Amino acid sequence: MTSLSTVETTPSWIITITCDDQAGLVHAITGAIVEARGNIEESQQFHSPDTGRFFMRLRVTTAQSEQSLREAFATVVERYTLDVAIVPADRPIRTLVLVSKAPHCLQDLLFRQNSGQVNIEIPRVFGNHPDLADLAGFYGVPFTSLPIKSIEDKQAFEQRVLDYVDENDIELVVLARYMQILSPELCQRLAGRAINIHHSFLPGFKGANPYLQAHRRGVKLIGATAHFVTEDLDEGPIIEQNVVRVDHSKTPDQLRAIGQDVESRTLRQAVTWFAERRILRDGQRTIIFQ
Repeated sequence: MTSLSTVETTPSWIITITCDDQAGLVHAITGAIVEARGNIEESQQFHSPDTGRFFMRLRVTTAQSEQSLREAFATVVERYTLDVAIVPADRPIRTLVLVSKAPHCLQDLLFRQNSGQVNIEIPRVFGNHPDLADLAGFYGVPFTSLPIKSIEDKQAFEQRVLDYVDENDIELVVLARYMQILSPELCQRLAGRAINIHHSFLPGFKGANPYLQAHRRGVKLIGATAHFVTEDLDEGPIIEQNVVRVDHSKTPDQLRAIGQDVESRTLRQAVTWFAERRILRDGQRTIIFQ
């Protein structure tokens, strides 16, 4: 009887690098990988003419340990003042999701996580309403409901979020149609690791029932924007945007359904890129290595 042997795979790492652009950078970086007996499977780089910054993302396999890989980079980091991140390529990003009442974005993220289509791990969902507890429970994800009816409630909610982030090694916070404005303090604490999604019409409609407003104005484009959260409301660095053309025949409910689909797809793409370490910050904009 023939036995089947287990095929061992070589560990794979994602390396992201940000620094001032300088001569000899790529040669030094690839030399460090060779020193660690690594093989480059994927490599992307970009020089920003606006800021003079250099950005690079590599996927590297090596049989050497993580410590050996970091030691190989030590000299290059010191010489060129690199901001380097080295993480296992297949490790899921621990993600906390904040919600209110709308289920579509949470449903999409939970389904994609469950099916392995997005490399995230959602250990808990926080909501300022209890409406989505059953949805989270269907996917086996604990749900914490903390109603917000006062400033004190909001402060307590945000403190619970920060405590959970710190105590559970949360790397990403997703506002999946969470209808509360985050405080400046929370925005600062989560800088670069909190993603929001919002509808973006042309023109833009604010307040209650934006899809009814859009219908009355005869909107021809429905869009959505995913961006990093900052203290400036809905003005953080943009990660992904999508738009769908519509016409006069669409009812407000049809516009809402189209808009929710666009929001879900746009947020999912932003989270996917974050989980794959494809997003790097260049001031107020993002570099996306697709």
